[in-house]
Amino acid sequence: MPGDTRLLAGDRGDRGDRDSGTHGAELAELDESRGASTAAPPPAVRNTETGGGAARAAREPASPATDSAEDCSIVTRGLTKRFRGGQVAVDTLDLAVPRGSVFGFLGPNGSGKTTTIRMLLGLVSPTAGAWELLGTPMPGGMPGVLSRVGALVEGPAFYPYLSGEANLRRYDAADPAADPRTASARIGLALDRVGLAAASRKRYRAYSLGMRQRLVIAAALLGPRELLILDEPTNGLDPQGTREVRALVKEIAAEGTTVFVSSHLLAEVEQMCSHIAVMRTGRLVAQGPITELRAAEVVRIRVETPDTAEAAAVLAALGLAQVRAGDGEVGAELGAEAPERVCAALVSAGVAVRGLAAQRPSLEDMFVGLTGEGFDVNG
Repeated sequence: MPGDTRLLAGDRGDRGDRDSGTHGAELAELDESRGASTAAPPPAVRNTETGGGAARAAREPASPATDSAEDCSIVTRGLTKRFRGGQVAVDTLDLAVPRGSVFGFLGPNGSGKTTTIRMLLGLVSPTAGAWELLGTPMPGGMPGVLSRVGALVEGPAFYPYLSGEANLRRYDAADPAADPRTASARIGLALDRVGLAAASRKRYRAYSLGMRQRLVIAAALLGPRELLILDEPTNGLDPQGTREVRALVKEIAAEGTTVFVSSHLLAEVEQMCSHIAVMRTGRLVAQGPITELRAAEVVRIRVETPDTAEAAAVLAALGLAQVRAGDGEVGAELGAEAPERVCAALVSAGVAVRGLAAQRPSLEDMFVGLTGEGFDVNG
């Protein structure tokens, strides 16, 4: 709803435009025409860059779950944002967010995540491309769709001297679709849902950062939502606050709401999300179910042994690739071989095996391979 994006646009004066560094340019363009071409069919789940195993998996054809607009809460086709200075913040983005998923939108700071969210919500006009929210072409369908969408963009912004409950009352009153007769019940339910019922009459200025994040999620949940868009919802939170927000996201998703989460924290995304998309300098480099992207990574086997030369020969005879011997250990790409078969072959050949492990690359390794940059793993 209009109130969602207006009031939850956040403290931009405090944080600025993380993704593009061109906040002024965006504001200058807000009065431009918001016309966009009609939405095309959703893109296939794929990779748009060359890369490792995850990249290869992402180039596979889309699964049926993302083959039709009816199965997606968010669809973009060629979505692009170019600022007047020539900087391209988002470059031909093709995105498909399955309904009912917890979708992690990943990328280092400056990769275009927040600019993309602003375009999806109509806060910024795209230079080119088309998009749909909840199966409705945008921007023409926004009046009827935004009441079904809750959003947190760039942090909470509320009146500091009002209580949490009073802030929600003003927020709710700004929504023309909200029924004032049910305001008290809906506000109480939203506060209880995010664990702030006991602090409802406490002034917002006295809230911790975690409480502020929960209050803004409560504001996004004042009405029934089919889609919840959260931009860095755990940013700046302590471990307890992070766990609380993560549990809340899972609870919301379990009730059938699609949750679109922008983040650069890999550990959080891995624990929360069912699907991911990875951005690099404005371009999409991979998207799909997180289990499929992880499964496509190359698994290596590592053997600890004093008989490195003999072990290397056995691994090579089994057809394993990239056999490398070091000081007291030998490694190779496992491929389709079972670790137990490799171990049996080594023992049969008389190799003294002190240790054997199949090692899958970490989530951090996968994203560094896709983006060429490091991520904040734990925040």
